[in-house]
Amino acid sequence: MEIPAIQTEREDITSEKMAQINPLPVPLGPWKITVYDQENFQGKRMEFTSSCANIMECGFDNIRSLKVECGAWIGYEHTSFCGQQFVLERGEYPRWDAWSGSNAYHIERLMSFRPICSANHEESKLVIFEKENFIGRQRELCDDYPSLQAMGWGNNEVGSMKVQCGAWVCYQYPGYRGYQYILESDHHGGEYKHWREWGSHAQTFQIQSIRRIQQ
Repeated sequence: MEIPAIQTEREDITSEKMAQINPLPVPLGPWKITVYDQENFQGKRMEFTSSCANIMECGFDNIRSLKVECGAWIGYEHTSFCGQQFVLERGEYPRWDAWSGSNAYHIERLMSFRPICSANHEESKLVIFEKENFIGRQRELCDDYPSLQAMGWGNNEVGSMKVQCGAWVCYQYPGYRGYQYILESDHHGGEYKHWREWGSHAQTFQIQSIRRIQQ
């Protein structure tokens, strides 16, 4: 009488392990990322070709290194695509500071991520506005700008933005430093009328450098 119960328990364990090995059984697409639970590409590893809302559901307590093999991605500080954002373009990221770049904020957590479907470096267009709700002075951008003020933008704030093509990453400070805000043409209809729509971590209109995201 006890044998079926033992077999059922073993089947449950096997299913759980299989879910950890292949948590997203979807066809391969134009995106691929490999994440590791230790720095320098050590420890447990797992490949993804689509979004992951909570890496803990895959048996990880955190992502400490990663390799982007295809496409561009957004990494998030918290689960469910919340918290600080980090643009992840093709390449290797052996430690947290590789994806946070010259971010002035020490954030070692990366708990969720998703592909940036609209990234198109060659055909990107963004319109920035002086005030929220697309009011005031405006400027069309089609290139990378390490300093908006050097470009002729009058202050260190942007009130609202319309992404007409591609995907962009905006930075709090000149030289691509500080908080990152990823803006996509296929999110919000490409319209970001207030800083509250830039991300759950956004707290200010301050943006001083902007660049196109590499696919």
